[in-house]
Amino acid sequence: MVLNKTELTDKINLSLNELRPHLVADGGDMELVDITDEGIVQVRLLGACSDCSMSMMTIKAGLEEAVKRVAPEIIAVEAVN
Repeated sequence: MVLNKTELTDKINLSLNELRPHLVADGGDMELVDITDEGIVQVRLLGACSDCSMSMMTIKAGLEEAVKRVAPEIIAVEAVN
């Protein structure tokens, strides 16, 4: 799979920015780490999100859904340390 990483990065950061106010309100945040050649977005959870029991739900139900809406070529979103 050949991905235009610059264009994808812009789209994914827009999705992150849409969710960011909700994360910051709870004392957390996340940042884009990488987009793999396989189409997996890697994010780092920050602040309260890094050890929150709901963080996987936030990634799967929130961020992954938002990312796939703007970049359907993305297969998944995963958290990395």
